[in-house]
Amino acid sequence: MRSTQQYFSDFFTGLKSLLKGMRITLGEFFTPKVTECYPENRATLKMFDRFRGDLTMIHNEHNEHHCVACGICEMNCPNGTIHIESRMEETEDGKKKKVLVRYIYDHGSCIYCQLCVRNCPHHAIEFVPTFEHAVFTREKLIEQLNRSGSKLAEK
Repeated sequence: MRSTQQYFSDFFTGLKSLLKGMRITLGEFFTPKVTECYPENRATLKMFDRFRGDLTMIHNEHNEHHCVACGICEMNCPNGTIHIESRMEETEDGKKKKVLVRYIYDHGSCIYCQLCVRNCPHHAIEFVPTFEHAVFTREKLIEQLNRSGSKLAEK
């Protein structure tokens, strides 16, 4: 059996803890609130510099990219978000060269670890701070990052 002294000691310890929590809650209740009116302030809203919102493939003004379809980003992706389709082509001098056909990115399964961007030897992909990705079906989250008609940039 527990002693009466132990019972009252536990009771007052619990009461002290409850009052401390209520004091913190009451203090937060009276602090001024900062609310973002999201749809209305869409034009002035700026995300943080380190925010990872969407993976994109960098294209220049001539619709050229730097992806050589090496597959390092696909191998480093921990959950298979990136799929690269490539084919072998023969160049003018008779050498075989791998050419990117499709760069598929599944935004719905990305965990934003940035392993793909850090390990890309040609700096062909990057994260941009976009954040509006609400869709009704998961199929809309799968996108092709290389633009139609794009080709590898000449060195």
